[in-house]
Amino acid sequence: MRKAAAPLLLAFALAGCGKGAQQENALAPGANRATATAAGQGGVTPMAQRVAVLGILNKRNGIVQNVTLRPGQSIRWKDVIVRLRACETTAPWEEEKLTGAFVQVDVQKPDKSWGRVFSGWLYKESPSLNVVENPVYDVWPKSCAMTYPAGPPAPAAPASSSNLSSAAKSAGAASGAPKPAAKPSTAAPPSAAESNAA
Repeated sequence: MRKAAAPLLLAFALAGCGKGAQQENALAPGANRATATAAGQGGVTPMAQRVAVLGILNKRNGIVQNVTLRPGQSIRWKDVIVRLRACETTAPWEEEKLTGAFVQVDVQKPDKSWGRVFSGWLYKESPSLNVVENPVYDVWPKSCAMTYPAGPPAPAAPASSSNLSSAAKSAGAASGAPKPAAKPSTAAPPSAAESNAA
C-alpha cells in the first residue's frame, strides 16, 4: 500500500494543477484574475508559495543541516547541492497523512565535476519508500507548509466501547420479561421404580 502512495500523491498534485487551470478559465471576462491568482487556485497554496524544511545529513561527521526552501530554490552545502522542485502534504481530511518533497541531489565528484545521485519524491512518513543512495549524504523532508480550502468535515470518532454486547439476544433474554411458568402436567409423576429403571 505504501508503494502506491508515491504515484497517488503525484496524481493529486497533477490533478490539482488541472483543476486550477479550469477554474481560471471559468472566470467571467470582467472578473479580476489577479485576485483569483493571489488567493491561490481553489484555496490551495500555489506551489511557488509553499515552504519545505529538508534535513541533510553528512554521514562522515554526523552533522545534520536543516534547510528551508521554496520550490525552485537550491542550496549548496560543502560538496552537495539540494534542489527542491515541489512539496505536498495530504489534505487535513484525508485518513493517511503524507508529507512529500520532490528533491534533486547533486554531489561533487573527486574530479570536481557534479553528478546527480537522486531525483524523485521523498516522504517523511515513509523514509524507506524512496531513499537517497549516497555513501556520504542523506536527505529527507521534515515539513511542507501549505494550506487547503475548507474540506469535508472530519470523520466521526468511532463509538466508544461499552460492556453491552451487540450480539443478538435470545427471545427470552432480549425482552427482559420473566420466563413463563411451565404448564402443570395432568399426568401423575413417575414412581420411584420407573425412575430407577430408566
